[in-house]
Amino acid sequence: MMSVRSKAKAIAALSVLGAAMLSAAARAEDWHAREVQLLGLHDLCNKGDRRACVQFGMMLGEAKERHADWRRAHPDWWWWEH
Repeated sequence: MMSVRSKAKAIAALSVLGAAMLSAAARAEDWHAREVQLLGLHDLCNKGDRRACVQFGMMLGEAKERHADWRRAHPDWWWWEH
């Protein structure tokens, strides 16, 4: 039989785990939304929109933790490295 303290610890652990899982899912959705936005900006940049080019570069630079994934998925975003 679990004591009240053990039950409280188990509930707290489950709460933390649940919050972490929700946070990870929210981050994944945020990254997807950002990638979609980058696709649009890149398209506008290719069509000559200088503001879109600047915004694209700034957003790309702010997301360093996603660079490896995006390099594989969108090599054309890294044209200056080729």
